[in-house]
Amino acid sequence: MSLWQDLDALDRSAFLAINGAHTGPLDLLMEGASEMILWFPLYAFFLWLIIKRHGDKAMLWSLPLIGLMILCSDKGSVMLFKETVQRLRPCHEPALAGLVHLVPEGCGGQFGFVSSHASNHFAIAVFMIGVLRCTPRWAVAALLAWAGLIAYSRVYLGVHYPGDVLVGALYGAMIGSLGVLIFRRFVLKARTSAA
Repeated sequence: MSLWQDLDALDRSAFLAINGAHTGPLDLLMEGASEMILWFPLYAFFLWLIIKRHGDKAMLWSLPLIGLMILCSDKGSVMLFKETVQRLRPCHEPALAGLVHLVPEGCGGQFGFVSSHASNHFAIAVFMIGVLRCTPRWAVAALLAWAGLIAYSRVYLGVHYPGDVLVGALYGAMIGSLGVLIFRRFVLKARTSAA
């Protein structure tokens, strides 16, 4: 076996373990974690923290920057990865037919590498952590746990392999880091110069 075949086999085994450990209450939690409507209150709270730390203008500059990051992480996850690698989602994989527990029923697009959910949320999490400069201290754990829960939910729900969300998270973290550099270079520097 080649290294890629070994990694693929490991990824499938991990997927089946996570996806196979489903219960009614956990199904509801994981469905909720993947729903957009539940993301907004947490991110709105962190935008409020940006206002408290850096002021209204910094928050107003953060919004288009976050929008640009989401565009890059979301479109990049599709154009750079999904359409190039073309790895079937586990719920579309014929070798796993009858083994995947879908919650709710539905699978999404044909290809799953990398997870757009993971890339988007890790981009936002890393950006918020960098902009807030790890203050308050619990913000780092809260943001990473939230993004991690969303990424984990995608495996649990049967639409991604663990490798899909791991690489998506790394890709998103890279975009979030670039967003922090832009924020510090242009927004904070302009604010400091104006003061």
